[in-house]
Amino acid sequence: MSTDLAIIGAGPAGMAAAIEAAALGLSVAVIDENPAPGGQIFRGVERAGGDPALGPDYAEGLALARAFRAAPIAYHPATALWHLDPEEGHLSLDGAPDLTARRVLLATGAQERPVPIPGWTLPGVMTAGAAQILLKTAGMVPVGRTVLAGQGPLLHLLAAQLGRAGASPVLILETTPPGRRRAALAKGGFWAGRRLLAKGLGLLAETRAIPRHCAVTGLRAEGRNRVERIAWEGGSARCDTLLLHEGVIPATHIPLALGLEMRWDPVQQCWHPAVDAYGASSHPNVAVAGDGAGIGGWEAAVAAGHLAALDAARRLGRLAAEDFAGRARPWLRRRREALALRPFLDALYAPAPASIPDTTIACRCEEVTAGQIRAAARLGATGPNQMKAYLRCGMGPCQGRLCGTTVAALIAEARGSTAETVGLYRPRAPYKPITVGALARL
Repeated sequence: MSTDLAIIGAGPAGMAAAIEAAALGLSVAVIDENPAPGGQIFRGVERAGGDPALGPDYAEGLALARAFRAAPIAYHPATALWHLDPEEGHLSLDGAPDLTARRVLLATGAQERPVPIPGWTLPGVMTAGAAQILLKTAGMVPVGRTVLAGQGPLLHLLAAQLGRAGASPVLILETTPPGRRRAALAKGGFWAGRRLLAKGLGLLAETRAIPRHCAVTGLRAEGRNRVERIAWEGGSARCDTLLLHEGVIPATHIPLALGLEMRWDPVQQCWHPAVDAYGASSHPNVAVAGDGAGIGGWEAAVAAGHLAALDAARRLGRLAAEDFAGRARPWLRRRREALALRPFLDALYAPAPASIPDTTIACRCEEVTAGQIRAAARLGATGPNQMKAYLRCGMGPCQGRLCGTTVAALIAEARGSTAETVGLYRPRAPYKPITVGALARL
């Protein structure tokens, strides 16, 4: 099977790109690990689009999903990309027949930044994003005393959503350091980003009745067989469910495996692929759009998806240069508007330096502790890839997705270096665990 454009991911960027590309006459195939379109931000939108607990944005997500379904697109849900040859444009898939594409767009979105604190492997401790998935897909909410800990817009959004669903958290522990707000205010962008700012202020007002502590440090989850208490420097509280969140970072696994040029974000302390204004990467056949190219939110992702599709049509000879410029202009403007508040948010919610105790597990797949990683770094492991030879961290089922940033930070700390210098894992195919059936089809 061959196609003009293969899109990996059916979140806002992937759906928008598919709709635009199909309208321009390109043949489009969308590969989606999820059973239905929406991505993480609009997960389960076709079923839960009218749920008042999820907020008004879901109505816009539902309209996007309906337009996606109506377009002439070859959609492959519950399908994983496990290998991509960008030179030949060959995609090896688990869940659908392999295909060949003239151009590939990665729209794989973001992932939550790991939050390794003592006790984070106890039952009852999960990320805010995981709790949101349960709410969106199954209408499930935590039972008992729920505490949210960390920082970032998602923390307040989830608190509001749980409250609307009748399961309001009993406590919010904000880890944003003192004085951060003043530095963030200097970034400006408030008038251009006033609509997004109003949304954020609305969430703060909606959750103002929830008790909260600010600038907390030293978080630790305590309990015997499950979490029973959350403690921090200067306090503690009973807890049946602990939801952790320290922001999101681009999902870079496939770009790293493909060897795409990467750039370091010194404010958010993470890597992202180097792309131009239209999502084109360092490889001539591969583009990246949405949060996978840099965190910007769903509205910026939609604009980026349209721009990437327009660029694909131009490169594949379906769109003249003058038509391209005219069609791209409004989407460039919309993306600028959607990103206007991003410098403020990035500065406000920049990850704070955290001291992870030696006994805390850093690599959950292989149960490697922070102390073991520090010791190996002092013995000579200069980066995450060398660390594999010492401790196997990054060699489990997640292939370093969950521990990569933590391992790099610990190595940098032990060696007096920086996470940027230390680098990240170099993943290889298969990008995700695959079935025996997929191997047999080879």
